[in-house]
Amino acid sequence: MISFSSFYKQISDSSLQHWLETLPAILGQWQREHKHGSLPKWEKVLNKLNYPDPDTVDFKSSVTIGSGEQLSEGEKQKLENLLGIFKPWRKGPYSIHGIEIDTEWRSDWKWDRVSPHISPLANRTVLDVGCGSGYHMWRMLGEGAKHVVGIDPSPMFMCQFEAVKRIAGNNQPIHFLPLGIEELPPLDAFDTVFSMGVLYHRRSPIDHLIQLRDQLRSGGELILETLVIDGDENTVLVPQDRYGKMNNVWFLPSVAALMLWLKKSDFINIRCVDLDVTSLAEQRSTRWMPNESLVDYLDPNDMSLTVEGYPAPKRATIIATKNQPNKDLI
Repeated sequence: MISFSSFYKQISDSSLQHWLETLPAILGQWQREHKHGSLPKWEKVLNKLNYPDPDTVDFKSSVTIGSGEQLSEGEKQKLENLLGIFKPWRKGPYSIHGIEIDTEWRSDWKWDRVSPHISPLANRTVLDVGCGSGYHMWRMLGEGAKHVVGIDPSPMFMCQFEAVKRIAGNNQPIHFLPLGIEELPPLDAFDTVFSMGVLYHRRSPIDHLIQLRDQLRSGGELILETLVIDGDENTVLVPQDRYGKMNNVWFLPSVAALMLWLKKSDFINIRCVDLDVTSLAEQRSTRWMPNESLVDYLDPNDMSLTVEGYPAPKRATIIATKNQPNKDLI
């Protein structure tokens, strides 16, 4: 069973130490009650990932673990087969002992668009909400973050992250917790909080913004990336059924509306730093993610529309600062 003891030890003398009053009980309940059918199989695979410490790692310009020269061709093939059990791999790419995991998303492209605009992460405590397999967490670590914590309720993403971490070496200050943000108490402790690709999945986007705010220290920085549409501050798309074949998309605001929501949620210094239409080169099917992808979600006769007739995915990145806490906001 995946253990969280090393995380408890690392935060015991940090700004997150008061989390220890509640977190072990929350995670203990998760371990007792979570019964995902594939989890025992995935944990057996994780236990087979016993490899020497890699001869090189690079989290600054990529997520590269090992030069590819430490393992024989047979060992590489075995490792590739083991990592293949965790398909589909959606966020990446990863290079692990010479094995190129070409994921559905070129998450490095998003990072390259976002990272020039954020406050330097060196020595900061960082939370990544909806972190997926943790690709961006490794890039945050590569920027010198002191602690990186990712949360995502998906057991598959947790196991993908654990696989990468076990091969990279378990001593890095980077941890995945299988939780949703609604399960976190207000910590008021993180220097930087990322929420990328989450807001449109939330039934109550304002509540999500307040939950993000309540994880930040006063003056901390929020990096929010989400689907948007064109329009003024009163423009919000609420899909009737599905959006891009997704049935869990609730609200797509305009950039102006999103900035207003952030202002009402007690953020200041709000600015849009990137606006990008998702391309077929950035999100696509691969050998590591052989299922449907973006091209299947768009109208084949008009790629500017989804198959439902809505505007094709456009993503905005907003950066904002937490104002003084205001617990009576809502």
